[in-house]
Amino acid sequence: MSDCDTAAVRNNNPATNSHRVPLDCCGGLNNVDYSKMDLTLMEELRKHVDFCDSSFCIAVIAIVFNPLFWNVVARWEHHTRTISRWFGGPHPACYCLGFVIVLLNVYRSHSVTAAMKAQARWDVMDGTGVFYTGVALMVLGTLLVVSSFLALGFTGTFLGDYFGILMDEKVSGFPFNITENPMYWGSTANYLGLALIFVTLAAGVLRQMCFTVNIADKWP
Repeated sequence: MSDCDTAAVRNNNPATNSHRVPLDCCGGLNNVDYSKMDLTLMEELRKHVDFCDSSFCIAVIAIVFNPLFWNVVARWEHHTRTISRWFGGPHPACYCLGFVIVLLNVYRSHSVTAAMKAQARWDVMDGTGVFYTGVALMVLGTLLVVSSFLALGFTGTFLGDYFGILMDEKVSGFPFNITENPMYWGSTANYLGLALIFVTLAAGVLRQMCFTVNIADKWP
């Protein structure tokens, strides 16, 4: 009996068909009916988010570039002490890098705000309650960021440890007695607040990017 005849007999045998071998993960994907997938969220994104808008692209670049820049520069300084030699010591070098980081963060906030304004509003979330929730989140975020800065000082906030500038003891007061990373959570709350104030899906996308980058920035 040929292989084709054997396959035909197997297909006509109900007992054989009732004990089919389960498909593995890759074989199973080939049998998925993608036409039945719920693409509502993707359709909403395409309808309300202009991914090709120049201001949106600039905001994305700023969100990704900022932590990449200061992590690369700080690690380079830690291994080579080049910036400290340029500026005649670790403290002026740290102040210079901190000033650059502040300028980059100001530009990032500006670019994110400009991108939100350029996108279509999402009427589903448009309401007084949502607006004031956004305002409350921004107040909370600003409180966490400012109190973190006051507790750590300039060099403690802007990567002073990479320059060899260490604090006398670990900061354990407010807001570090509430959360281990108040600066990151405060920044995330600020961008979430902006997203609710501008009620655009683009704002939600940018807010999620900021949150993801903040979490990744904490990794060694």
